Amino acid sequence: MSIKSLSTPNVGLFVTCLVDLFRPNVGFATIKLLENAGCKVSVPTAQTCCGQPAYNNGDLENSRAIAKQVIENFDEFDYIVAPSGSCTAMLKHHYPQLFQNEPQWQAKAQAFANRCYELVSFLTDVCGIDKVQARFSFPVTYHDACSGLRELGIANQPRQLLKSVQSISITEMKEADVCCGFGGTFCVKYPDISTRMVSDKVANVQATNAQVLLAGDMGCLLNIAGRLKRLNSPIKVYHVAEVLANMALVPAIGEIKY
Repeated sequence: MSIKSLSTPNVGLFVTCLVDLFRPNVGFATIKLLENAGCKVSVPTAQTCCGQPAYNNGDLENSRAIAKQVIENFDEFDYIVAPSGSCTAMLKHHYPQLFQNEPQWQAKAQAFANRCYELVSFLTDVCGIDKVQARFSFPVTYHDACSGLRELGIANQPRQLLKSVQSISITEMKEADVCCGFGGTFCVKYPDISTRMVSDKVANVQATNAQVLLAGDMGCLLNIAGRLKRLNSPIKVYHVAEVLANMALVPAIGEIKY
């Protein structure tokens, strides 16, 4: 389906658990960006987790039950968009794999997957957006989240849009495409390895002299922000959607407003 054939694309926002519970501002920023791109946006209230934690731990029965609920709740939309590469990869690549022994549901899952996009990829690759109306007067660096980069091919898209933000200064960090150590349940199963990985990531962030770290996945952002706080670093952390939507005036991720 081409967005050019739709006068007003009907988009269902998959909010994601981490945005819902820890950073609602990312959800609001996502809606603003999509509406600015000419989309009609709805947020199905019955949506829950994408099922990735269960899937990653081998609980395929519950993964399939969650997937069926998500597919049904988003059936009416032209597109399903999420501000997360990892959740989108689950919806787009792993849902069809869950139903290899259920042909009817596999067909539904594949039709659903074909309509799923990560936010920044949707804006650039589907909507044809190449600039935004925003200002951010801080030097930033960008972390490439694993799922977005490796499963969805998201790399140039966020950088392209960030270059259109007024007053922004972007410095690439060393090994921007290396994992931060979060990896969903990986950080719980292998805490020592995860801590070393996020420490290396933080060192690369600090070496850029950037004041702000940006990324497109809340898992990475919470992990890196937590490590920065433990090291008493002044570097702030935001989701890229917050900057692109000109909605980064709130306290950064990991900061508490008293």
